[in-house]
Amino acid sequence: MRNQRLVVLVIVSVFIAGFIAATVAAQTAGESVSALGKTWRISNRAVSETTVDGRAVLQFDERQGDGLAWLPDVQFSNGAIEFDARGRDVFQRSFLGVAFHGTDAETFDAVYFRPFNFRATDPARRNHAVQYIAHPSHTWQKLRAERPEEFENPIDPPPDPNEWFHVRIVVASPRVAVFVNEATTPCLEVEQLSDRKTGWVGFWAGNGSGGQFANLRITAAK
Repeated sequence: MRNQRLVVLVIVSVFIAGFIAATVAAQTAGESVSALGKTWRISNRAVSETTVDGRAVLQFDERQGDGLAWLPDVQFSNGAIEFDARGRDVFQRSFLGVAFHGTDAETFDAVYFRPFNFRATDPARRNHAVQYIAHPSHTWQKLRAERPEEFENPIDPPPDPNEWFHVRIVVASPRVAVFVNEATTPCLEVEQLSDRKTGWVGFWAGNGSGGQFANLRITAAK
């Protein structure tokens, strides 16, 4: 009887492990998952719903390449995108933000943050705290090489790189303005480099980075 019970436990354990693996695979293959009361289309990340510091949080794992969690049922043109985010003060391992006017995992505008640069002692690194990109044509590498300091800026005052910070992005095509925490002056204001005027909205994490996101609010312009 004891041996039979052991066999049953082993079978159940294998089934649970297989189910978890299948769930993670689905979440990283463009499948839709439900979390935070919304349906997300996931690309190149495992995404989980959890509670952190009293917030209902969408959490990305870390892996190579960019990762996205789209809201495919939301078409956003002009207005405001607000959310809370938390990364890590680990050099070149924390890139997180929001993508908008997206059509797929390769085509979107985005604003993202490098928390490890928020309070860096090197002024050049501090100048690279917040970044605008427009994939696939305008990557951060291309923009920094061809139009340095035009599409990335420091944040003043700089947030704690290990703590939550609030983001408000105001899109009035072709202008994009980025506000952090209680600031009334944008830390970054740019003209969009893409000709897309509408599309999906989603959370974004860069190469090798995870991230935590909460309190997403999207307001369409009237």
